[in-house]
Formats: sequence, structure tokens, C-alpha cells
Amino acid sequence: MASFAPKFWKPGTDKPGAGLTEERSQVSEGSGECAIYNPYVAISIEQQRQRLPVFKHRNHILYLLEKYKAVVIVGETGCGKSTQIPQYLVEAGWAAEGYVVGVTQPRRVAAVTVAQRVAEERGAIIGHEVGYSIRFEDCTDPNATKIKFMTDGYLVREMMNDPLLTKYSIIVLDEAHERTLHTDIAVGLLKKIQRKRPEMRIVIASATLDAEAFRDFFNQNESDNASLDTAAILTVEGRTFPVDIFYSISPVPDYLKATVETIMKLHQSEPAGDILAFVTGQEEVEGVMEMLIKQIKSLPPDHMKMSAMPMYANLPGREQMRVFERIGRNTRKVVIATNIAETSITINGIGYVIDSGFVKLRAYNSKTGLSGLVVVPVSQASAQQRAGRAGRIRSGKAYRLYTEEDYQNLKTTTVPEMQRTDLSTVILQLKCLGVDNVLRFNFLSPPSSRAMRRGLELLYALGGIDDHAKLAQPLGVRMAEFPLEPMFAKMLLVSGEFGCSEEILSIAALLQLQNIFQTPSNQKGKAEQAKRRFSVAEGDPITLLNVYEAFIKFGKNSKWCHENYLNYKGLCRALTIRGQLRKLLKKFKVKMVSSEGDVDIICRCITAGFFANAARLHSTGEYLTIHDDHPIHIHPTSVLYTEKPPQWVVFREVLQTNKDYMRDVTVVDPTWLYELAPHYYQYGTDMEIATKRARTEATPR
Repeated sequence: MASFAPKFWKPGTDKPGAGLTEERSQVSEGSGECAIYNPYVAISIEQQRQRLPVFKHRNHILYLLEKYKAVVIVGETGCGKSTQIPQYLVEAGWAAEGYVVGVTQPRRVAAVTVAQRVAEERGAIIGHEVGYSIRFEDCTDPNATKIKFMTDGYLVREMMNDPLLTKYSIIVLDEAHERTLHTDIAVGLLKKIQRKRPEMRIVIASATLDAEAFRDFFNQNESDNASLDTAAILTVEGRTFPVDIFYSISPVPDYLKATVETIMKLHQSEPAGDILAFVTGQEEVEGVMEMLIKQIKSLPPDHMKMSAMPMYANLPGREQMRVFERIGRNTRKVVIATNIAETSITINGIGYVIDSGFVKLRAYNSKTGLSGLVVVPVSQASAQQRAGRAGRIRSGKAYRLYTEEDYQNLKTTTVPEMQRTDLSTVILQLKCLGVDNVLRFNFLSPPSSRAMRRGLELLYALGGIDDHAKLAQPLGVRMAEFPLEPMFAKMLLVSGEFGCSEEILSIAALLQLQNIFQTPSNQKGKAEQAKRRFSVAEGDPITLLNVYEAFIKFGKNSKWCHENYLNYKGLCRALTIRGQLRKLLKKFKVKMVSSEGDVDIICRCITAGFFANAARLHSTGEYLTIHDDHPIHIHPTSVLYTEKPPQWVVFREVLQTNKDYMRDVTVVDPTWLYELAPHYYQYGTDMEIATKRARTEATPR
């Protein structure tokens, strides 16, 4: 087997001619920064807090918040801003008289773990003085909680019930550099709230941030007199422990195999310390795990043991928390993660980071109206965040699987999600919050007018807004309250009318996950045969429904899943999601009924939500989207990837690689499209033509 392990070098030193062993000796002798971390030599929590770089800025931070309405804090990863600033605010009295200090994180796992750490530092029980709120989980006490951690999406939803956030004295937007969709919505809304509540303070914190842009956005001073500014910037320099950065001498041909080889080289040549490796998505995490487990089995029995763990967004919460647990003293922990582990979380013992240099992001083409996932190079800001994971509780090293020249050519920051996503969700939430004229909403990074128009058209066709662009009652309000995209929300909310809500719940839950079907590299034939047993001509969602029903029939058995090459943990996660969605449908009084095996009813209900993602087979053999005649293809993993593809389909999303591929494809009757979405087919000449095609080319099924 060819070696994919790259050779690394540290800028400022001579390029070594070999691999990791030479680097180790260079760094050890040159910098003296590779002392082995010993978790059993403990100091008090108070001493730990005082050693953090942010501690010396405590009084300055509190002074700025007394003087300014908004403070932007830029601090290196590991300086202590996420855990310490909320505590400084409580100690200074910002949580007196029943007020709460609200802290947002871009991801659920970060909100939970940072809350747990702060509770530990304060000697409190999680959920009492310090709590957290994430989707479908509220661990707070309305009467006792003073510091409340939450996702930025949860904060936006809280604004729907309390538009002025009257119980909060201060809001801390942590890791704001990620510029998620909800972060940007929250930023725009907080600016409006401050006009009504000038006493409320806002803190924007991040390790890598365009600080001037945020300061100028919140600065209400329109004169040239700087003394009247209402926003300020504070830079916190220094981190607790240093991190040495190493670059690959030459580009790697396969970053997944290079990741595995680098892990093994590190394990064999470097002293104690856990490893965190970044790859792009769930499929890649599982692929690296599979290769790594094979390598671990070949380790000599007298060598240090290795324990590999995955970490990605769709992993059940309990499984995610496993990476934070301590393991044996003679065992090295290896965490294979997506960018979910990039910010805020601290995995004890991490001393080495491997950065693949890629990330999977959601992208939206406002010209074609297609939204999907695309693998792109990371930004410099993300690369810095990843490297910082190695310097949280010990000195560390970061190995980048790309050259220093490649790093210099990366974008400085990631494009804000607001400018690369379907805006129907944004528009729906803003209207639910009372912002009628969304085109004039004060966005930090304004999206294109074409994307806004597309979002409004889709919402009108879905029935979320009326002829006057007002939020439709009750459908639009219910769609806004759903923690899913508008297409999913519409499909679920009308499932009772179609008479298939039980089946649609199962399909919706499974579509929130990736890779229910597992394909081990050495058993591809058997895995494909197992998949065919569930496959049906109606498409992927009905195939997933067959999997779910069989899983229930066989008693949710893990052995049965293994025999059928199914992801047991994923199916268990789907059960949880399904239960949560079922509660919401009951809240909205949607009838819980079954189609009793009538597949056409289920396919029609899917079409009612996803009609905008419709395509027809062209004589050239490729599909064209109905809205724009954009060429598109069925993904090879779809059950409909056959020699005789269907004429008309709808799909959930697009995966962009060398071509645009449809994923989660359903076969439809073309007459359903006009019947279920007449509004959508009245927009523009291209839609009228597509409607005529649907009528003339329709054939009995």
C-alpha cells in the first residue's frame, strides 16, 4: 500500500527531508514548547481563571460596557473569552434584579459544553445558576438562571415570544466570525432592539473577526465626534499555551488517506497527547474511522493504545459527549470531526490537530434557485480556529495538509451564510418577528435582491405569505415556528390533509440524517444487495420509509441493522427526531393518520412541499429543472440511478461536485406540480412554458 503521509515543515526552519520524527526533534530542541501535559497535576479553578489572558482585561471590559452600548472583543483561541466574560458580567451585577446574561454559540454542542464548564467553575449545578437552551432541550430555571447559553437560532426564536428580550440585560454573541444565518439575523434584530432598549448591552466576541465592520454596524454616532461613539473594539492578546504550525511540503493527493497516515505517524513518533483531525462531513468522518480502526488493529501489543471517536452534527448527543470523557492513562484519544469541533469546545488532552484544509458548506445559486452542499477550501480564519484547538490546555502542534503558499491564497474569512443560502427561512422568521419590509431590513452583509425575490416567490407558492406579502394565517406562522426549512415545514403541516402524517414524519426525520445505508469498502457487493431489498421504484424517501418500518418491525435491533448494512445509531437518532416533530404536529393539531400503504398519497404530499425542486428528463439523457432548465443529474447513490430513469422527479437538495447531483429523489406525476403549486407556475414566461410541457408530456402512470 502506497504511503499518503505528507512531509511537514515549520515556517522559519529549514525544510526537513523526512517525516514527523525529524520535526519533533527540531521543535523540542529549538523552542522547548513540547512539554507533555499532565492532567493529574491540578491547580484550583480560581488559579486557572486568573492565568487566562483575558483576566487582566476584566476591568477594562466592564468599563467599556458602562460607557458603550456595544463592545467588540477580539481574542485569540484559548484566551478564555467564552467562559470568563459571562462570569465577569454576573460578578459586576449585570444579572441583578432578575435579569439574565444571554450567551449565544453557533452550535448546540458548543452551547452545552461551555455551559457545563462555566457551571463547574462556579460550583453550580447545570440548569440552576448556569443553564443552556438548544432546540428541543431547555436546561434552565426561570427563577434561578443568571447565565443562559443558547444557540443563535434559539435566540431568534425567543425573540418571537419576547421581541424586546426584556429579561436580558446583556447579550454576548460568541464566535460571531462564523456568520451563520441566525447570527446575522440576530445582529440585525439586536440593533433594532437597542433603539427601544438603550440600556441593553451587546458583546460580540471571536478569535478571528472583522471587528471594524461590527463596530461600524452598531455605532449609532452619525457625527465626526469620536467621543459620541456607541461602539468600541477591545483586543485580547495572547493564549494560554503556544501552538506550532506545520505545513505540508507538497500538496497531498488524497486528504482522507493522508489524514489516517498522519495520525499513525504522530501516534508512533510523538509524546502523549490526544489528536483532533478535521474532515468535511459525516461520510468522510466514517470513512476515516473505518480506515483508522484497521490501522489500530495492526499496532503492536506493547505500544500505546489508541481510541478513535467520531464527532459530527447528526451524531446523537450522548455519542457527541463521549469525546469529552477521560480515557485510560496509556491510551491516546483520536477524534475525527467536522467543523462542529472548530469553535468554543475544549476537548481535554488535545495536543495535536490535523487540518485537511476543506469544509462542507451549504451554497445557494440564486440564478438557478438550487441549494446544496459543496466542499470548498477553508478560510484563513477557520484554519486559525482549527489550529487553536491544540493550545487549549497544553502546548500543541497543528499539521496542515496543504502548503504555506496554499494557506496564503485562502480567503481571509468564510462567506457569510446570509449570502450563500436560500432566504425563504430568513424572510419567514423576520415576518414572524414583525419585520414586514424585509427588503429594507438592516443586514450586516446584505444578500442579493435576486435571492430575496426567489425567497418571496417560494414562500408565496408554499402559502407562507399572502397576496400582500403578509404572513399567512395560520400556515405561515406555523411554518415560521417549525425548526426546519419551509419546504419541510409545509410537507409536514399538510400531511394530515393528505392522510399520511405518520409516514411523512418518518421520512422527514430520516431526511435530517446522512448515510442510513453503510457501505464497507470490502463488502460493497453485499451492502448493495441489502440496499436493494428496501429499494422501490417511487424513489429514495419511500425507500427510507421501508427501512424505518422494518427497523421498528424487528424491534430496533442493532444486530439486524448490522446484517442489513444500516446505520443503527442514525436510525436511533431518527426515532428521537421523529418524536420531537410529532409533538410539534400535535401542538398545531395536525391529524395523526396513516396512508395504509397508499404510496401515491405520500408522493403527492412530498410534492406539496418540494415542488420547487422539480426536474424532467430531457432527450439528451440529463435532467433539466423546470424553473430554469438547469442541467442536473441523479446522484449515483440514489435508488433511481438506473438504466431507465423516471421522466419527472422532485428532489430535496443538490450536491455540487464535478456536476450538480440531485439527492433524495422522488418520482412524481407532472400533473401534480400544477395542481399542488399553481402560484409557482404563474411566475414568468419560463414557468408558463414549463407548465405547458407538463400538460402535453403527461402520461398515465
